[in-house]
Amino acid sequence: MRKQNTNYFCILLISIFFVITDVKAENHYRIVTHPDVNEVSITKNYLRAIFSMRLRTWPNGLVIKVFVLPDDNPLHHRFSKEQLSLFPYQLRQSWDRLVFSGTGQAPITVASDEEMYNRIKNTPGAIGYLDTSYIDDEIHVLQIK
Repeated sequence: MRKQNTNYFCILLISIFFVITDVKAENHYRIVTHPDVNEVSITKNYLRAIFSMRLRTWPNGLVIKVFVLPDDNPLHHRFSKEQLSLFPYQLRQSWDRLVFSGTGQAPITVASDEEMYNRIKNTPGAIGYLDTSYIDDEIHVLQIK
């Protein structure tokens, strides 16, 4: 009986760990846009279409400018996996196909969170993702449904 209680306790601890880890990961960054973007929330499919470069304009006609961090950046990796359900290399392959076929463009890669913040803040129609420590009233946080 004592061994069975220990097993239940271990399973409970592991479950709590995964829940806490998931909550921390979701709260560590936000999807952000330029303040001119009127959208309050979008679906994950809509977000995936934007970052796959298949959607080129916002519903209000504003051209979408996508900004991303380098493929090897930990935040880019988390964003790709959690929000788009894709590995960074899958995104890169998709972008490369668009560029090499002449049917589209790759997103603009920025070197740091600071550059991401400044580019989104100063580029109408811009979208990207930022660590929560960079969030302020100068940019718009987009809710993902």
